Amino acid sequence: MVNRLKDATSPYLLQHADNPVDWWEWGPEPFEEARRRHLPVLLSVGYAACHWCHVMAHESFEDEATAAYLNEHFVSVKVDREERPDVDAVYMQATTSMTGHGGWPMTVVLDHDGNPFFAGTYFPDQPRHGQPSFRQVLEALTDAWANRADEVARVGATLREHLNQHAVLAAGPITAEVLDGAVATLAREFDPRSAGFGGAPKFPPSMVLEFLLRYGERRMLGATLEAMARGGINDQLAGGFARYSVDGDWVVPHFEKMLYDNALLMRVYAGWGTRLGDIVASEIADFLLEELLTEDGGFASALDADSEGEEGTYYVWTPAQLVEVLGPEDGAWVADLLSVTDAGTFERGASTLQLRRDPDDWNRWLQCRIKLLAARERRERPARDDKVVASWNGLAISGLCRAGYVEEAERAAELIWEVHIVDGRLRRVSRDGVVGTPAGVLEDHGCVAAGFLDLFQVTGTVDWLQRAGTILEVALTHFVAEHGGFFDTADDAEVLVARPRDPSDNAYPSGLSSMVHALAAYAAITGSGRHRDAAEAALATVAQLAEQAPRFAGWSLAAAQSMLDGPVEVAIVGAPGKDRDALEKVARRDPNAVVVVAEGPRDDVPLLVGRDRVDGRPAAYVCRHLVCERPVTTIEELSAALRR
Repeated sequence: MVNRLKDATSPYLLQHADNPVDWWEWGPEPFEEARRRHLPVLLSVGYAACHWCHVMAHESFEDEATAAYLNEHFVSVKVDREERPDVDAVYMQATTSMTGHGGWPMTVVLDHDGNPFFAGTYFPDQPRHGQPSFRQVLEALTDAWANRADEVARVGATLREHLNQHAVLAAGPITAEVLDGAVATLAREFDPRSAGFGGAPKFPPSMVLEFLLRYGERRMLGATLEAMARGGINDQLAGGFARYSVDGDWVVPHFEKMLYDNALLMRVYAGWGTRLGDIVASEIADFLLEELLTEDGGFASALDADSEGEEGTYYVWTPAQLVEVLGPEDGAWVADLLSVTDAGTFERGASTLQLRRDPDDWNRWLQCRIKLLAARERRERPARDDKVVASWNGLAISGLCRAGYVEEAERAAELIWEVHIVDGRLRRVSRDGVVGTPAGVLEDHGCVAAGFLDLFQVTGTVDWLQRAGTILEVALTHFVAEHGGFFDTADDAEVLVARPRDPSDNAYPSGLSSMVHALAAYAAITGSGRHRDAAEAALATVAQLAEQAPRFAGWSLAAAQSMLDGPVEVAIVGAPGKDRDALEKVARRDPNAVVVVAEGPRDDVPLLVGRDRVDGRPAAYVCRHLVCERPVTTIEELSAALRR
């Protein structure tokens, strides 16, 4: 059998390279093979850190008998959802339409034109809890393909038509009243006991929290940030947050750690403006630099949930293990501090680590933490998905800029610019410094441009402003949709059964909301009405979503709040030193502000044209739409100007 996955750039595909299944990568070739052999196409979509993807792989794709049946009756295609979010989006929409729910692994069966006629998620190797086995599903599909071809064709045609019906939402501006209504809805959905929104499983609502930060709603913001920081979802030893909590109290996580979660959380913790927020943001940054940084300066996608064949074994502890590492006295003290009990909070008597209160002796805790980290390092580490995703690195660049890790942000940005831009177009992934073939989707353009603009604001290097403009120009040329908004793929991208267009924020910002952030920031710095108009037109298409389901529009709401404020444009000019630094610190505390700093006027940055020091002293100009108030020279005056 030809091993077609052995040269893949995706670590997820490489995990399946030794399966007895005759896998193909996505492309025209497997569909041509399916036509030649008169077989349906089985599409399996997952990602490297997906626990149930591993389970299905072990149960079915590594099983010789199941693989033999697949090879005889199907042409099988394996897709990494993180590498091909366009393929994933189209067929996830089909899956949710057919079953009422989605998830990974996703299993979809297609005809020769890519039309889906069956969809599901995980299937067990044996019938279980009323669910058929994977083999039973395959046999039923084989029978339908052979004996009910008309029904298969009808279902496929119906699904294709459904996937191409892009709903045109009622458009309108996101006004202050819409934002107030979104906060009221969030307050109704807020968990007053454990914070966060909704019940189990509970996901870090990072984008909603960024909106609350910009809106100024500190109660829900602070309660949620503190509860997550002190819970088991936060790695109390090395920093970094797991994907979600399986309970409603942030105690037991699903242990995979994703770059995008941590990039977004680092940003909002750094902007919170509290001692705990600064500590957690720094710990997240340390996690990124220690565990996700690649040799070429980018950031890997994820750490797996599993090690030693089990989920969470790398992270959990028993009281006896703590005593073994720390000794009886410190072991008992840390067990009490971190809620490690004899009964356990996880499986087999083990506990996740929670820091529900501050230690009474910080130095003692830090010394114990060092010893526990060293002991944990001797355990089998979770696998790392080391592909570099453009959009998630854009989010990391923005987060690092806000947290003060500018050199690290710049190195990652250089990788994206030097490696991911090919023939003037942005590619989505790279690995080991080698760019992959998948084209960048809308979220890549928005997040990378926004990251470059944040980097320009903290470095003053105009190259990042110009590079952001280049990426936004591609997006405005190739992704714009009729009646405002954007498609998620370019007009010259691979043609799928439908062109995806999803404005909702899910695990990370949608392409639309990430573009709005970048367009608004670029317009604020340059004064470009074209970019401002595009941002407003895009926001108008999600006004209804923002009003009715704000938890799925947090990033759009955050952008809308800043745009309602202007956004505030702050130009600070003066020689480097404590006076200029003090003004800059105050300006950067405003989450709705775009801030540029220079020694004096600059003709290459519109916001800095004609802005100069006052009587030789550093000065700050607070502007909206490039119309500035009189310059101020003290932090008190600047604080007052920002509040107006």
